[in-house]
Amino acid sequence: MSRPQEFILTLSCRDTKGIVHNVSGLLYQAGCNIIDSQQFGDVLGEGATGLFFMRVHFEAPTHLADVATLDRLFGHVREQFQMSATIHAVDARPKVLLMVSQHGHCLNDLLFRWKSGQLPVDIPAIVSNHTTFKSLVESYGIAFHHLPLVGGSDAATKRAQEQQIEAIVEQQGIDLVVLARYMQILSPEFCAALRGRAINIHHSFLPSFKGAKPYFQAHARGVKLIGATAHYVTPDLDEGPIIEQDVERVDHSLSGEDLTAVGRDVECVVLARAVRWHVERRVLMNGHKTVVFR
Repeated sequence: MSRPQEFILTLSCRDTKGIVHNVSGLLYQAGCNIIDSQQFGDVLGEGATGLFFMRVHFEAPTHLADVATLDRLFGHVREQFQMSATIHAVDARPKVLLMVSQHGHCLNDLLFRWKSGQLPVDIPAIVSNHTTFKSLVESYGIAFHHLPLVGGSDAATKRAQEQQIEAIVEQQGIDLVVLARYMQILSPEFCAALRGRAINIHHSFLPSFKGAKPYFQAHARGVKLIGATAHYVTPDLDEGPIIEQDVERVDHSLSGEDLTAVGRDVECVVLARAVRWHVERRVLMNGHKTVVFR
């Protein structure tokens, strides 16, 4: 007898009565078993969006155990509440494209987590505007695409390079793009093409310490907390909806090099969490912010 397959349902709609009852009731009537369910209504306080969010992890019986069938099953409830709802098979591994420039700590961390089975994704390709990590990438058996950008390249040249990346995304069926310290400003067109499926990582000193060597700038100012932010990419530089943040306390005894090392460790952890939560369908967009079901 086949083991029931597991799925994740995520949904959002205007908050109103009866959503949980109708969703859980439909799953019960269909013979599904709810393993975990979380919900949140953004209805309190100034700035509330008035939206309701839900994530349901469930098992489906064999005769319903495919995404298309389950999607049709939810047709009436989706229409009734005018909801945005998606269903994903738990065993379907999202395809991730990593992008990197010349700082490889986040790249190396994600590759290790992937290879050791901690990150349930497939990584068919990695893009870089430098060749610094070509040998590292190829040691994992992953295709390395060197798409160079000469310093001071004009907008047309940058856009042409981005279109090469878009072609890789299309050809490989990429579900998520991760900027693992990819140090190029993306065009509005590229951001629009990747809306909701591109994650960036940066230190949390912005906007105070911009430009080169931010950790050394922080050291010079006696900063006591070092942090990192992972967020979705938008045309507003480093201002996209935040997925995860963390901080580490430092003190006067640490050098600029020490602060840099601490900061890079925090960046790795924060980015890995954001990527994992995204591929586990735990992150839902809520206007300029996110709902994260942990």
